[in-house]
Amino acid sequence: MPRETTYLELSEADGGSHKFYEVIVDDTELTIRYGRIGDPGATSHSTFADHDKAKAAAAKKIGEKVRKGYAPAVLGQRQKRSVSRRVITSTRSTAKSAPVLWRYRSGTSAFGIFVDERVCMVGNEAGVITTLNHDAEVISQVKLPDGVKCIVADDAWLYAGCDDGNVYDLSGKMPRVAYQIAPDIDIYWLDIHDGVLGVSDARGGIAAIDHEDEFLWRKQSEGSSGWMVRCDATAVHHGHSGGVTSYNWQTGDVVWKHRTSAVLFGWQEEHTLYAGTSDRKVVELAKDGAHRRTYSCDAAVFSCATSPDGKFIFAGDNSSSVYCFDDAGNRLWKLGTGCGSAYSMQYHDERLYIVTTDGSLACIDASEPAIRAAEAGTVPAVVDIKAPQQAPAVAAPTAIETTTDSSGGVVLECVEEGGRLRVRVVSAGFQSSWQVQFPKGIREAGARYLVSEVREASRGGFYRAFGEIRKLV
Repeated sequence: MPRETTYLELSEADGGSHKFYEVIVDDTELTIRYGRIGDPGATSHSTFADHDKAKAAAAKKIGEKVRKGYAPAVLGQRQKRSVSRRVITSTRSTAKSAPVLWRYRSGTSAFGIFVDERVCMVGNEAGVITTLNHDAEVISQVKLPDGVKCIVADDAWLYAGCDDGNVYDLSGKMPRVAYQIAPDIDIYWLDIHDGVLGVSDARGGIAAIDHEDEFLWRKQSEGSSGWMVRCDATAVHHGHSGGVTSYNWQTGDVVWKHRTSAVLFGWQEEHTLYAGTSDRKVVELAKDGAHRRTYSCDAAVFSCATSPDGKFIFAGDNSSSVYCFDDAGNRLWKLGTGCGSAYSMQYHDERLYIVTTDGSLACIDASEPAIRAAEAGTVPAVVDIKAPQQAPAVAAPTAIETTTDSSGGVVLECVEEGGRLRVRVVSAGFQSSWQVQFPKGIREAGARYLVSEVREASRGGFYRAFGEIRKLV
């Protein structure tokens, strides 16, 4: 039976959509490949009972895309466009220098940061994620296919949002694709809570995606170029050019709006949101939308963070300065980074960690004695950490180890349902009807897998695979 291929493209002027959609029917197999024109894109496979059912499913998919403006095209005629990136100008700070203890230069501008009691991580625009310990020793490096937007934690899981439109689970030995974002979404930022992903995009859109990579909802905000997104147990909070809007995470209904100038970045604590704005402010909001206070900086705010108790509020501006305020709104200090403007930041154990426009991950001593000394002109000698000479390991998200031993873990099985591959637990003692959040690139109908463990989602109703994954053979 001949292989049938339909190739469609949607290419809009003035920075609009520039994407493809390819549908291949090969006997009972349906393969769909989609993404930005010029990129390999993401691929999904489905198997049907017979050829006619595979063709019917393909026709449905093609019809949906044609109605959205896609048209037949010739592969390779249109050229790839560069991905829209946040173009932000950074200038040198005129403030006294901050007490930078150590600095790791990643090689190019960096947005992604994650810090906990064990490690410090930086993800840069080249797609390289470097993990260091708190003694500034490089532990590991891995290279993702494209630039890293952010690194976010969700309970025991760690995820990296990437410019290729994928979100990678970093919790195992190698990164795995956990979410494949629609190619028409030009990601600006990501956040995640209990398996529900919030995605903000270049046009001011906001979306919530569930644990099975399916849209709960998509909305267009009243502003453009939305950057800030923060997720919690009840809401997705979105900052855009018109302010901050809070949406119900299940339905996408607007819960409240608060108007500010353009929001560039946001932070959250349990009951509080912090929005850094283009008019030199950090705006503190209660999670019911009520304004609490405003912290004034001297330039547009790129990033912000707080100490865990909210006692101190930190901000980074586009002039390579960092600030600290107390929770009454008083500015305690302003100091220069010496390594560019802080695109992202995180506070941990009296240290302020920043990733910057020049690609540095810098550790600043934010203790009171160190800050007082810096204000008096005395700072420690910066320890510069060089990148490893060997090339970072290239992520292979579809590679998987095999085993014949099903002991020492939880057995899962992948099944095809309605054209989608689902994963459920086979081992005794679990809800057999619940789906398991499981990497996309290694799903294979009929295959069984051994995972270190599965954990029930906090809100219930599904499991999440955790730890190492091996295919049972």
